[in-house]
Amino acid sequence: MADGNTIELDKVLLIADDDRVTVGMPTVDGAKVVATAQGEGKDKKIIVFRYKPKVRYRKKTGHRQLYTRLAIDKIVGAGITQGEPARKVRRRKKEVMESGT
Repeated sequence: MADGNTIELDKVLLIADDDRVTVGMPTVDGAKVVATAQGEGKDKKIIVFRYKPKVRYRKKTGHRQLYTRLAIDKIVGAGITQGEPARKVRRRKKEVMESGT
């Protein structure tokens, strides 16, 4: 992706704004993130070393993952409205009430 290109990411999993949190199940409906590309680069090298004992087998390889650096411009959240209480992230199991026998 070239420098300065704008991209919209529409699969948003969570939006947090101060004390309000919106969690998607699996994604937040109507939410999107607008970002600008700041160029491409390579990550740190990962060393992969394969070794089998007693058979003199050793193989060393490396890998550098390519990535695109993004700068977040705007987060548009349709799931957050003014005054809406935060949804609880943790779920509790239903309490089973036993009848007295």
